[in-house]
Amino acid sequence: MAQLIMIVDDEPGVRALLNDTLRIAGFETVEATDGMSALTLLRTHKPDLLVIDINMPLMDGFELVERLRSTNDLTPVLMLTAREDKADITRGLKIGADDYVVKPFGIEELILRIKAILRRSAKNVDTPALLSCGPISIDDDQHLVSFNGEEIDLSPTEYRLLQILIEKKGRVLSKNLLLDEVWGITFESESTVVDTYISYLRKKLHRDGFEGIKTVRGVGFQIQEPK
Repeated sequence: MAQLIMIVDDEPGVRALLNDTLRIAGFETVEATDGMSALTLLRTHKPDLLVIDINMPLMDGFELVERLRSTNDLTPVLMLTAREDKADITRGLKIGADDYVVKPFGIEELILRIKAILRRSAKNVDTPALLSCGPISIDDDQHLVSFNGEEIDLSPTEYRLLQILIEKKGRVLSKNLLLDEVWGITFESESTVVDTYISYLRKKLHRDGFEGIKTVRGVGFQIQEPK
């Protein structure tokens, strides 16, 4: 069965382009013209991913994502921004978006990013069901992360990044490797998205004396067992 993507954008031309592109790529689509319409549509549709424009009337993309995450709806989100404004991008990622694309966007890049989000949101059958590093435990069957037994709420992207770090704990992982494994970016990129998500994980997991997520300057990141 084809995966369903909800397009939320107030520009008819953008919706038409996305609709045609995604259907050619093998996805099913539904469309909403703003955040309020999207919330109504979500009552009867359960998309695998939402493509949400930031700038919309009635309810913008930020508010829509915030409302979804406040109800524990973890449906993956790709945000569209009309300008490469770092404040917009940082805010979108911070409130729970999984990735972003700047308008005007390339069709190939858009499809690659969507497929990467869907891939990392799906269960990886090659990943051990139980992983741990010090006080952190991952139960992949239940899709749960805990710290000394306390459940920690992570976005799908945070979850996948932590999973990769713990799978390869003790190893220094380059930014390029993490971009490939987590975001599906296989080309040289100056993106700071890895640094951003490492900081999110530290805010949630560096506590009670644990500071296991390390930066190896000029190389990448690793997670270490407590000494």
